[in-house]
Amino acid sequence: MNEFPEIENELRALRPVRPSAELMKRVAVALEQPVSEAQREPDNIVRPVRYAFAWSAIGLGLAAAASLMILLRVHSPVVPANNQNLADRTPSTAPVLNSAQYIPEGATHVVYRTEDEGIQFPRGSTDPVRRFRSQGRETLQWVDPKTGASLRVTYPSEEVRLVPVGGQ
Repeated sequence: MNEFPEIENELRALRPVRPSAELMKRVAVALEQPVSEAQREPDNIVRPVRYAFAWSAIGLGLAAAASLMILLRVHSPVVPANNQNLADRTPSTAPVLNSAQYIPEGATHVVYRTEDEGIQFPRGSTDPVRRFRSQGRETLQWVDPKTGASLRVTYPSEEVRLVPVGGQ
């Protein structure tokens, strides 16, 4: 199981060498002398500035958040505690369609997606056509000039166009 028994035996037999007398003298002299500022840290070593954690910034942030929460709580609307439905409490402001005279005010058509579905051969025809599909949204708006009430209707739209392919 052990692949290197000879090397391991040699490593176990190794013992550290005793330090020389000269090294011991130099260590003793260095320990007896006082260390000056110049010897403590060389000039060529650049130390990074340690991150100073600002506890006051955290305290000011928490105080600002607490005061904001108090202000929001003071100015928040109070919801009534009764069990009435919202429809029962709010008056209806929807225009009555049968008595109002609405006239068209505007119409918009927004295309948000167009796809090329490729070349196709319609039934009963030998001429190829390219099929394009467009998806969008149409909005129609009417206004009653007497009351100023407006009515807006928005619905999705889809258009498929067949364009003859030429060039032969």
